[in-house]
Amino acid sequence: MVKIIHASKVNFSQYTDAFADLMHATGPVAYDYQFNGRALFDHIVKLSWRMSGTLFAYDGTTLALDGDKLVGTEVGFHGPEFATRKKALGALWPEIIEAGHVTTEELGLIAERTFQCSYLNAAIPRNVYYTHALSVDETRRGKGIGAKLIRNAMAEGRRVSLRALHLDVLSDNPAVDFYKALDFQCLVESTAPIPLQHGIPMEMRMSIDL
Repeated sequence: MVKIIHASKVNFSQYTDAFADLMHATGPVAYDYQFNGRALFDHIVKLSWRMSGTLFAYDGTTLALDGDKLVGTEVGFHGPEFATRKKALGALWPEIIEAGHVTTEELGLIAERTFQCSYLNAAIPRNVYYTHALSVDETRRGKGIGAKLIRNAMAEGRRVSLRALHLDVLSDNPAVDFYKALDFQCLVESTAPIPLQHGIPMEMRMSIDL
């Protein structure tokens, strides 16, 4: 039986590798473009995972566990936290640089590409819960795990009296149909010319009232 539980309530470190895989699966083309490949993305996510207050941290993550196996996850928080958590990723770079995982030239490229892709994301209102990522293991999709995770996120938004739940999803992601089936509405469709030339499609801001 799949259990939905906040990452802070378990030994979350044992799920580090599986969590990174689930995050990458939400937008492999976009992440590989921004981070110039998978390796650096993994370093960022795995360091962020253990550091509270950062974009991929355990303290903003809900897990779907089948026994000891991580089969799905939702990363989400109050809308304004997105900007502060994203900015907090900056504290991770010294360790990555010191370990030799990235060069100065690569840092410049990553900064440029991240800036380009930032235009894909519409502004996040203050009065919403924002799901930064929702991902289910490929072998377990279609079994209601994603629905459990998103409904849990909606319940959290209601608990703190937020108006709606927002999320961003790339238009080529099969999850678009999943969200539509749950009555999410598309509020914004965004494209950025340079990322589009590198295979990153339109981003859709989707919303559901709470």
